[in-house]
Amino acid sequence: MSTKQHKTTYLRDYTPPPYLVTTVDLRFELDETATLVRSRLQMQRNKEAKGEGGRLELNGEDLQLKSVRLDGRELTAGQFACAGGILTLTHVPDRFILEIETIINPGANTALEGLYLSGGNFCTQCEAEGFRRITCFSDRPDVMAEFTTTIIADAQRYPVLLANGNMVARGEMENGRHFATWHDPHKKPCYLFALVAGDLVHIEDHFRCRSGRDVVLRIFVEKRNRDKCAHAMESLKKAMRWDEEVFGLEYDLDIFMIVAVDDFNMGAMENKGLNVFNSKFVLARPETATDSDYEGIEGVIAHEYFHNWTGDRVTCRDWFQLSLKEGLTVFRDQEFSADMTSRPVQRIRDVQVIRNFQFREDAGPMAHPVRPESYIEINNFYTLTVYDKGAEVVRMLHTLLGAAGFRRGMDLYFARHDGQAVTCDDFVAALADANGFAAGQFKLWYGQAGTPELEVHGEYDAGRQEYRLTVSQTTPPTPGQQKKEPLLIPVAVGLLDSRGRDLPLRLAGNHEDAAETTKILRLRRQQETFVLQDVPERPVLSFLRNFSAPVKVGLDRPDEELAFLMARDPDAFNRWDAGQQLALKYLLQQISLSRQGKTATVPDLFISSFRRVLLDEKADPAFLALALNLPLESWIGQQMETVDPLAIFAVRQLFRRQLRRQLRDE
Repeated sequence: MSTKQHKTTYLRDYTPPPYLVTTVDLRFELDETATLVRSRLQMQRNKEAKGEGGRLELNGEDLQLKSVRLDGRELTAGQFACAGGILTLTHVPDRFILEIETIINPGANTALEGLYLSGGNFCTQCEAEGFRRITCFSDRPDVMAEFTTTIIADAQRYPVLLANGNMVARGEMENGRHFATWHDPHKKPCYLFALVAGDLVHIEDHFRCRSGRDVVLRIFVEKRNRDKCAHAMESLKKAMRWDEEVFGLEYDLDIFMIVAVDDFNMGAMENKGLNVFNSKFVLARPETATDSDYEGIEGVIAHEYFHNWTGDRVTCRDWFQLSLKEGLTVFRDQEFSADMTSRPVQRIRDVQVIRNFQFREDAGPMAHPVRPESYIEINNFYTLTVYDKGAEVVRMLHTLLGAAGFRRGMDLYFARHDGQAVTCDDFVAALADANGFAAGQFKLWYGQAGTPELEVHGEYDAGRQEYRLTVSQTTPPTPGQQKKEPLLIPVAVGLLDSRGRDLPLRLAGNHEDAAETTKILRLRRQQETFVLQDVPERPVLSFLRNFSAPVKVGLDRPDEELAFLMARDPDAFNRWDAGQQLALKYLLQQISLSRQGKTATVPDLFISSFRRVLLDEKADPAFLALALNLPLESWIGQQMETVDPLAIFAVRQLFRRQLRRQLRDE
């Protein structure tokens, strides 16, 4: 069958699948150049689909169609059609069994989608639309089925045969072959199908679930890498325990497997019960791995495991909803890493990705919403906007609802939608319904592209002991979206006294009993003024604590105020950010002078401020390492109308040399 023709797909055109698949039985006879795939599909008419039944269209690409049987009867060439990557049957009943035989060539599969050879091992990658390269199927995430997979291969060359679920049978066959049968009792879309066959070894451990069940844990690698898996195994057990404790989510199969291969093209993939990784995200030895390597492995292992519920048990209705699983799971892995390491350090690293890279995506010609409206090639939408900005959108919900409210919403989300393919709106609705939260305006974050920009102005009235904070929001036009609506933006603020201590905050019109030291202001309109009462002295504003929303902030501060916040702000993120703002301010000033042919210098306040941070004996060394780093060239360039890479590099290097020289003895 030929390859599909590219065309634009629109969210507005979504319709439910006319037919559903209830069970899938797959049989693979593996061969490097001619693998035979037999599929047996139990199918039925979808009651939610509109129109008359009878016409069935299945996706199939770069495969040889050998036979098609409908309820045991082999169809002739005139009873089906193959064109443009689609197998069409025009007369099917409401319930039927469809059997299809295809032949595929894994050795020639350079697309690395579907079934292919990787370093002598058979491996699959089916997200987003790779399953159609294995057999003809309704290759869309809202078709969820129960899979049984039998793999047959040469026993000497491919002693390990793996697929999703639990192994239910294995044995020897004639001609030196053997087989293994795997059954996954949980419905899943075909993009989560996985098969691995090869000459692999494994390490094994066990995990006792909170219900008392024992789960077998195995990590499969090539022989030379067996001694590099211990950290990955410990990371997996930490992730499983954390998901039980924080979200109440328990693993649901008898075995969980990870396969690490050198030539895997997607980095990592959350196939149900059989995660496949590129080796660099699994393997580590103390002799060669850095702290960052260990933390990175821990985070990626956790991310893919967390998909078991946020992505596998509850999946996307369509690929426009990709952030439903990825944004939510990135948020979950960020929270896990924050609990395993340092919460402020993890937050700073997350924000560095947003500011240095995702903001650029928002400002460029490819700007798109967290939930895009259209695509030509879905693989192009595995972006920082969908993943990392999507995680920030989830984090804002967590901020608005609080940890307990967010957990209530997640519990309702799983209770409503376990085993379903749903939308971002369904996710927000569950969190809103569990908390009595009006989410209509908030949902604009999913459909509106671009980075909001806040302008901030504060005034202190000593006579009334009030601090008036005026915040306005605008979002610049983006391709296809010239007009922007005001968003609901959670703005976390604090006020500091002259010694850097948090002042209790009382918002005018808010009659809560307890005064908080960090207040979550809800900015809803284009401009709003918030009045904080009982402020005994002129305060210093600590704005957007913990980076409570993915926005840019326009707030002109004196250098001394930034230095004060850098040294004193109780909010660790804002302490780091004040240092970044001070450094950025001086860097831009000196870059401007350098471009005018003048000599760039490093101000004394810059050095003394960084010295004060370095000498803080209570500071986390990991935080210090980040606090002493200058803003990246990319972030500096985003602040300039005309980017001058040479000037940016030269002045940044000057500041680095001066820091090193002045602080060497500290």
